[in-house]
Amino acid sequence: MKVSFINYQDKYSSEFYNLNIEWLESYFYVEEHDRLILSNPEKYIINRGGIILFAVIKKEIVGTVALMPTNKVNIYELTKMAVDPKCRNQKIGQKILKEIISIAKQRKIHKLILYSNRILKNAIYLYLKYNFTEINLEKDCPYKRANIKMELFI
Repeated sequence: MKVSFINYQDKYSSEFYNLNIEWLESYFYVEEHDRLILSNPEKYIINRGGIILFAVIKKEIVGTVALMPTNKVNIYELTKMAVDPKCRNQKIGQKILKEIISIAKQRKIHKLILYSNRILKNAIYLYLKYNFTEINLEKDCPYKRANIKMELFI
């Protein structure tokens, strides 16, 4: 199945929100930090120089991911990666991850970080496959559900 990619536009804000809320509610719960970012992606991601990308199959948005700037220069958080439930197990997440890493390289981003949870075995496997390595999870982590932090030097 051919997957193409499009960048964020305001008209896609509900897809960004809905895809992420669905997976958060399926596996965990929606934290206040999530709700803030998902409710206003322009403020927290786009206007700060971040990226939101959508995976598209036959003109339908089937997945998303974001690179959100951190407080450290040229370090971005890979966040809000979600795939439509009816499209899971088709390697769409892998295609999304490969594309966003490629964009990070083009933008000369120094490092990506991400927060996850070990119960998401497929996601952790995918991150390791793309050379993310585990690092110490800080005590003031922005996500209560996170029990693993990873990084990738670009």
